[in-house]
This record gives sequence, C-alpha cells and structure tokens, in this order.
Amino acid sequence: MRSIWKGSIAFGLVNVPVKVYTATEDHDIRFHQVHGADGGRIKYNRVCQECGKTIQFADIDKAYSSEDGTQVILTDEDFDELPAAEKHEIPVLQFVPSEQIDPILFEKSYYLEPDSASPKAYQLLASTLTESDRTALVHFTLRQRTRLAALRVRDGVLVIQTLLWPDEVRAAEFETLDKAAAPSDKELAMAKSLVESMSEDFEPESYTDEYQIQLQKMLDEAIKNGGKKVTPPEAVVAAKEDAEVVDLVAALQRSVDAAKSGKSGEGSAKAAPAKKAPAKKAAAKKAPARKTG
Repeated sequence: MRSIWKGSIAFGLVNVPVKVYTATEDHDIRFHQVHGADGGRIKYNRVCQECGKTIQFADIDKAYSSEDGTQVILTDEDFDELPAAEKHEIPVLQFVPSEQIDPILFEKSYYLEPDSASPKAYQLLASTLTESDRTALVHFTLRQRTRLAALRVRDGVLVIQTLLWPDEVRAAEFETLDKAAAPSDKELAMAKSLVESMSEDFEPESYTDEYQIQLQKMLDEAIKNGGKKVTPPEAVVAAKEDAEVVDLVAALQRSVDAAKSGKSGEGSAKAAPAKKAPAKKAAAKKAPARKTG
C-alpha cells in the first residue's frame, strides 16, 4: 500500500506521527463506454455553453447558483482562504463511548501507521482507546476538506473513519409506520424463534459478491472467444410466494422449519440463502452479497 497522507495525531501534549492509508477498496468491474456499432471509445469534451470552445481543465472554476439564479464563481485561491484544520495534524477533540456513534454516520475508513523510529506513543494511544472502550472524535483534513472523524482501534491498528455531519443524515418520516399496528405476541414470538434458528457469529469471509463472480466468468469466457459474447443457458426461475404475506404466523413457522431443516441437513456447514434468478429481459442490477457454504 502507498500512504496518501502524512502528519500527526495531537493527543493532548502528546504527538503521534502517522502515515494514512486507504483501508478499503471496491472490487466492482470497471467498464468504459463505446459506440455499439463499431466499438469505438466515447470521449467527452468540456465545452463552454457561452463561447462554444473546448475548455482545458486548468481553466475551469467552481460556481454556485442561488435559488434566485445568482451565480457566484470561486477559484482555488478563494477555497484556500476558508478555515480548515491544520493540514498535517489530526487534533483529538474529545473521547466518547463507542456505542454512542450511530453507524449511519460512518463514511470512509483509513489505516494509520506509526511514522517514527519509536511507535511508543502510537501504542499508548491504541491501548488507551481499547481499554477505555472509547472512540476519539478528531478533525481530519484531506484534499482541502476538513471532516469530522472517529479514531478507533481495529486489530491493534489505529483506524480513522470519516463521519457524515449530523445535518447530512435525512430524517426518516413515514406515515405508513405511524399508522402501522403493533405485531401480536404470537407473531413476535415466532419471529424471535426464526431469529434464534438463523443466529450465527458474523464471519464476513463466508459471504461473496455473486454478481461480480458471475460477471467475471462471463467476461473471461468472452475473452477466450476473442471478445465474442457467450449467451449462458436460460436460468430457471424458482417459484416464489407473494411478497405480501397475509398469515404472518404460518409464514414464520414455515421459515423456522426450513431454517432448522437446512441446518440439520448440512451438519456443521452453513446454509446459504436461496439465490433468486433475474428475469430474462431485466436490466442488470448489482446483487447483494451472497453467503457461501
């Protein structure tokens, strides 16, 4: 990995030099756009709607339009004048109980590596966070944008997770929930029974992105055939019940029986959820992660 940022964590009067690395990456297969008739690549030009000329990226500024149509143009120099945290320092603002941070606020994760001959201060901060079960709230400036972030420990390594600002999370207000009737005691008991029968420890490595796997196989086959697409045999669509179930108790009971039957039938192996085949002419959608046995 290559570091994307170097600086230090300001932990009171203690300075912890660190290097920052992107902690995650997506495995989505990337495509480019082409002309379907001849396969030629599609290019996009930055054309000014006023003069009709193609504009170089260096000559492009950012503009904001107000509700009344007034446009304000800002240059890089304008953005440099805005208040921001020290670009090479991660100041600790406060320590909060870890469970008080709603997961919906988490945005992107970064690993921190000690950047000094002696990582003693790094280890001290990591151990303190672990033993106190606290998360440090920090300011983290990356690419000219200051973010609120959570500093925590994962497997002995300090991790920064940028957070959304509170006003970036929409309020969930649905009238249908306000009018919904509470579940009956019997329905709740059956639902809890289903949860219990399907409960296991979380093992993320046992889940796979079935969509990407099948897409890669399709591309590999096409490459073997000199770029010619191979049409897979038509998938068999399993019969399914209506999504809107009238008798919840009966449906829950069948679900519990199926879950128990699946576990007993496979012994200690984990049961994989049923995979729904896509409709013949439906547009491709990214499938959720699928658990592998």
